[in-house]
Amino acid sequence: MKNFSELNLPKQLEMALAAMKYETPTPIQALAIPKAMEGVDVIGCAQTGTGKTAAFAIPLIMSLLENPDKTALILAPTRELAAQILDVLRQLTQKLPLIRSVLLIGGEAMGPQRAALYRNPRIVAATPGRLADHLRQKNLVLSSVGFLVLDEADRMMDMGFAPQLNEIVRHIPADRQTMLFSATLPPDIMKLSNKYMKNPAKVSAGSHTKPAMKVVQTMVETTHPKKNDTLVSELEARQGSVLIFVRTKRQTDRIAKLLHTKGHRVTQIHGDRSQRQRFVALDGFKSGKYRILVATDVAARGLDVPDIAHVINYDMPQSAEDYVHRIGRTARAGKGGEALSIITPEDRGQWRMISRHIGRA
Repeated sequence: MKNFSELNLPKQLEMALAAMKYETPTPIQALAIPKAMEGVDVIGCAQTGTGKTAAFAIPLIMSLLENPDKTALILAPTRELAAQILDVLRQLTQKLPLIRSVLLIGGEAMGPQRAALYRNPRIVAATPGRLADHLRQKNLVLSSVGFLVLDEADRMMDMGFAPQLNEIVRHIPADRQTMLFSATLPPDIMKLSNKYMKNPAKVSAGSHTKPAMKVVQTMVETTHPKKNDTLVSELEARQGSVLIFVRTKRQTDRIAKLLHTKGHRVTQIHGDRSQRQRFVALDGFKSGKYRILVATDVAARGLDVPDIAHVINYDMPQSAEDYVHRIGRTARAGKGGEALSIITPEDRGQWRMISRHIGRA
């Protein structure tokens, strides 16, 4: 598939794609969409930032148009990712008013979500924990689901959502189409696909263990006492938006406060912040109100902010895979970007392991 016009999409969907400036399909879109349009289950594996949302959103919408009595369910590991997915779907369906949608995530009141469910939305985007809560309260039934998406499946497994996934899928008809997207395909993901999918087609785009080609990766060595001064110096030497990753929630608040006292426009995201605080922070970073976002690994997956110029690893990640996902927040969709890691003597072993994993050693 070289362009979206080959798909013979309805006029309303073509207009929405044009408005969103979707012109040439990304590799994962070109591979996954035709397979999914055939009605088969699909496992898609690609680096973050490669257009996976549209790769399942377009077949999902077509399935709903062709099956007016069916609904679609999308599960994502984090609130931010679920919200971003639904934002894309709402843009794609803006000229299809009969396809209503709802977002079901934690950190927000159940009442408004329950009221939205009573209006019978065709698309539900949710985190597994909150969807399981609604199922237990009998706020929705899933017997009409004909299209299931498991996005960032490896992250959902890492976060311990396997019990909720099993609980949810028990309520969904076996006669459905399922799409599973993941940045990596470890054994537990393949086991998951064998359990939930029927003879899935596997499509893969690019390397899944290495960062995007246009990420310029650098490191600077310092000592623990000088780490904050190093961070401030690096920020002052750079232009453009910056995403800083730290290890703990407490550290997130501490670094944000430090940078604020230095005159930087900075906000933060971590798991203890309310959903409203997280959305306000993310919106402020996207709009340019804040130049710097400090975050734990809650932002390493699915954070879709165009044109992040720099990613800084203030604290090194726990694994090489997490490193790849972190720096994948920059250099998205073929654009360039820079990733800096601040290395103390305690980090050298971790840095060597990561370097071997991504082929830099």
